[in-house]
Amino acid sequence: MTQTNELPLQLRRTGLDPAEELARARDGEGVVRVETPFGLPAYLVCRHEDVRRVLADPARFSSALTPFPGSGQMSPDELAKMQAGQLIGLDPPEHTRLRRMLTPEFTVRRMRRLEPRITEIVRAALDDLERAGKPADLVAHFALPVPSLVICELLGVPHADRAAFQDRSVRMLDTSLPMEQRVTAQREDHAYMAGLVARAQADPGEDMLGMLVREHGDDLSTDELIGIAKLLLLAGHETTSNMLGLGTLALLRHPDQLAMIRDDPAQVEPAVEELLRWLSVVQLLPPRTTTTEVEIAGQVIPAGSFVLCSFPAANRDPAFVDDPETLDISRGAAGHVAFGHGVHHCLGAPLARMEMRIAFPLLLQRFPGLALADPDEQVDFRVFSVVYGVNSLRVTW
Repeated sequence: MTQTNELPLQLRRTGLDPAEELARARDGEGVVRVETPFGLPAYLVCRHEDVRRVLADPARFSSALTPFPGSGQMSPDELAKMQAGQLIGLDPPEHTRLRRMLTPEFTVRRMRRLEPRITEIVRAALDDLERAGKPADLVAHFALPVPSLVICELLGVPHADRAAFQDRSVRMLDTSLPMEQRVTAQREDHAYMAGLVARAQADPGEDMLGMLVREHGDDLSTDELIGIAKLLLLAGHETTSNMLGLGTLALLRHPDQLAMIRDDPAQVEPAVEELLRWLSVVQLLPPRTTTTEVEIAGQVIPAGSFVLCSFPAANRDPAFVDDPETLDISRGAAGHVAFGHGVHHCLGAPLARMEMRIAFPLLLQRFPGLALADPDEQVDFRVFSVVYGVNSLRVTW
């Protein structure tokens, strides 16, 4: 299914691939003018080296100076509450202060302690998929519940609330919706998280929110706690769930590589890295704002300009990897920007990697005859979402 040209360039795809015009922009000018999802003009950076340069330089490409989504519909007080704790919209040293409190919870060593529980969650989801009977929706029974339950347990969020926060996150990320609807979803999300934080402050548990209250309660405001919880919950389930759905689709279209992951444990880790590169489900981060005049790919960008980075274009850059359009799980693709780069490199990357490393082999071993239940052209892609994926994926076995 190919998206139409009504989409902004930075969101255009042809199935699993970046649109041809996005590749042409990368291989030609390298930087092109586009509009942000909020209708503001921006420069879209498409080459791998240039994307890493932008992301590595918060002094010249600021996150904090970029308007918060929907800020024009909020009072100054509400806007301050919405922005508090949102690491993705902060620059050092404020970003550094908050991230330092969270980093110990997302180390590879700490994530390994979660491995037995994540394995239990994956196996339970596979049981549910089998009980649903074939054909069944892999997204509803596997790709979505696995990461959402993991992040719910990590944060102390009642799993019964999963459907509601999934609905809110879809509305917040869907650029086709009017801004009023997206702001409403933000407000609903903020109110929900405020209730969770209040309960954690009254009775801190063993989850991450409880830890933050106990160990950093004097250093974090209530609004910062709410903002941190909002970001972790959204990022912790949206990205990985779409990687599991889209990654399964990619492997079903490449049965030789699917078999390698299913049958050889040594192939799993490089396969995860290559799937991250090749799929680039996070299409772009919020715009940066230039603090001074800069030059990228020979183009002068004035101070005060918005800059977007295209992860799908950068990760398929032939200057980054040979034969970038080919999915090759043996290469590993070290250096991809699927998790970003620099100070805003995804905090939860070790958790996401572990979930995929466990989930893909268990799925393929449990259902060795896994196959699409519908023709390729009927796959329902998330067309207007900043986080790309499939709305559903009916499979049989």
